[in-house]
Amino acid sequence: MPQLFRTTWRANLSLGIQMSAVLIGFTLCALLLFSMPAFAQSTSQSVPENATATSYGDGWKCNAGYRLSGDVCAAVVVPENAYPTNRTYGLGWECLHGFRENDEATCVAVIVPDGGFLDSSGERWHCSRGFLKIDDTCQEIVVPANAYLADTTYGPAWECKRGFEALDDRCVAIVVPANAYLNSSGYGQPWTCERGYFVQDGTCAAVMIPEHAYLDDATYGTGWKCERGYATSGVNCETIELPANAHLDRSGNRWNCNKNFKSSKGLCVLDN
Repeated sequence: MPQLFRTTWRANLSLGIQMSAVLIGFTLCALLLFSMPAFAQSTSQSVPENATATSYGDGWKCNAGYRLSGDVCAAVVVPENAYPTNRTYGLGWECLHGFRENDEATCVAVIVPDGGFLDSSGERWHCSRGFLKIDDTCQEIVVPANAYLADTTYGPAWECKRGFEALDDRCVAIVVPANAYLNSSGYGQPWTCERGYFVQDGTCAAVMIPEHAYLDDATYGTGWKCERGYATSGVNCETIELPANAHLDRSGNRWNCNKNFKSSKGLCVLDN
C-alpha cells in the first residue's frame, strides 16, 4: 500500500510539472504575440511622413523639399522669384539672380540706381567708374579741367595732370622757375632745380664755384666741393699745407699723421 501511494504521488507530481511548463510557455508566446505589433506600431509612428530614419541612433530627418515644423515634416514653400535647393539644411530655397532674401520669407528685387551695376552675386550693386556711391544712389564725379579719373579708395576721385596741382576743386598750372624742371614727387615741391643751380627764395640760383672746386650733386651743402689738396675756407678753396710726416686722407681735403706719429698743435710728432 505504501509503495503504491508513493508511485501515484510521483506520477501526479510529474504531470503537474509538465502542465505548469506548458502553461508558462503558452503565456510567454501570448505576451510576445501581443507585444510585437505594438513595437512595430511604435517604430512606425516615431518617423513621421516625408521623413527618413537616420542610419545611426533612433533619430530621423526630413526628406529633401521638407522642413521640420513642430513634430512633422512640412513641404517647403518656395516664394516668388526663388527656386528650391533640394537640400536638407537652410531655408530650402534661394532667391533668383537679381533678387535678395528678405526676413527669410520673400525675395525682393535688387534696385540698381542709375550709374550702377549688379555685381556677380546678384544680390548687391556697385557704382560704375566715374560715379560715386552716396547712400542709395550713384552720383557722377565732376572731373575738373586738366584732371583725370583716379582709381583710388580714399581721397578725391580725380588727380591733376602732369604740370598741374590741385587747388580746392580745380587743377592750376604749376609755375616752374627758370633753370628748373617738373619732378615726379607726389608731395612737397613739384619742381627741381637743374644741375648747377640751387633753390633760393622760390627760384633757382646758379651755384658759384670758386677756384680749385667742382660741382657737387649732393642734395645738401654748398653745391660744390674743393679739389684734392684743397680745403674749404668760407666760399673759397685754400691749399692744404702738409706738415712733416703727414699725408692727405682718403677725401683729399684733410691730412693725417703718418704711422708712429700723432697730431700735436698742427704738427706730427713721434708717438713714443
